[in-house]
Amino acid sequence: MISTIGVLTGGGDCPGLNAVLRAVVKTAIGKYGIKVIGFKDGYRGLVTDECRELILNDVSGILDRGGTILGTSNKDNPFKFMITSKEPIEYKDMSDMCVQNLVKHGIDCLITIGGDGTLTSARDFARKGLNVIGVPKTIDNDLSATDITFGFNTAVTTATEALDKLHTTAESHHRVMVLEVMGRYAGWIALESGIAGGADVIIIPEIPYDINKICDKIIDRKSKGRNFSIIIVAEGAKPLDGDVVVAKVLANSPDPIRLGGIGNRLADEIEKNIGVETRVTVLGHLQRGGHPTPSDRILSTRYGAKAVELAVEGRFGKMVSLKGTEITEVTLEEAVGKLKQVPPDNDLIRTGRKMGLCFGD
Repeated sequence: MISTIGVLTGGGDCPGLNAVLRAVVKTAIGKYGIKVIGFKDGYRGLVTDECRELILNDVSGILDRGGTILGTSNKDNPFKFMITSKEPIEYKDMSDMCVQNLVKHGIDCLITIGGDGTLTSARDFARKGLNVIGVPKTIDNDLSATDITFGFNTAVTTATEALDKLHTTAESHHRVMVLEVMGRYAGWIALESGIAGGADVIIIPEIPYDINKICDKIIDRKSKGRNFSIIIVAEGAKPLDGDVVVAKVLANSPDPIRLGGIGNRLADEIEKNIGVETRVTVLGHLQRGGHPTPSDRILSTRYGAKAVELAVEGRFGKMVSLKGTEITEVTLEEAVGKLKQVPPDNDLIRTGRKMGLCFGD
């Protein structure tokens, strides 16, 4: 019997988190009479016991709001929790404290909403015997155990709208416009928004690029009277025999490498090689903000409701997943540790090549 559910949102924020929380609370309270306790700022709140009961009024009107009313953190691994940020940095396993806090509040199941890092900790809690359900979230859409993660569609929409706006200024000034989007290891955002936004060149991490091929594409367009070009590039893209562009390294972060700057590198190389004026736009955190699209609102709602259903049925150690058109589940063991990258023979890539798009190879 489930009487109380705990819930937290971890990792980077994205549109749709509030929609999941809304579905969890409305399903738990409205259908099953289950109490819901939300932990603040991801696993940090679980470690420090910062939480509050969530009632129906708390989730009223948040379906279309970006971000998360609980707050989030992408730095707080409860199994390697940073005790001090000063050198030497000290870490401690605080997972037992988390379990004690859950027992203290009478929580029968914890629903964790997040990406690979958040879900990896959920798996580790399941290995400790905790009742856990995971909900997949990442704007990169790079979790292999689900067809789509919520937040991705909104990020693609934001990038596509940016490309639409860059077209007009690129054409007016006869420039090359480079749009840098998120995508550390997987190029799904760049690929889908590039196709939807009519980009001429799409550069993704899965296909190392040759700058000469990109320049050839720009020259070919100019020879046909198209005096502008649009390039979209994922932050994790890299040249042949080269490496990614690192913006900075944060020593006290569990994920210390911060990428950024590939757009400027491309622009510099284009101007140097063929002398065409090139401008760069970096979308950055704009992709994480704003209202979720209707598609993400629906997917988030389905995920949240399914997570509560799994908890009530006692099917713990699972992550809700979209397979085709159906919401199903996979084990947390299956859900983490494997990235879903763009296959070289992906249908969108084949379609793009048929349309004459350049992928830098």
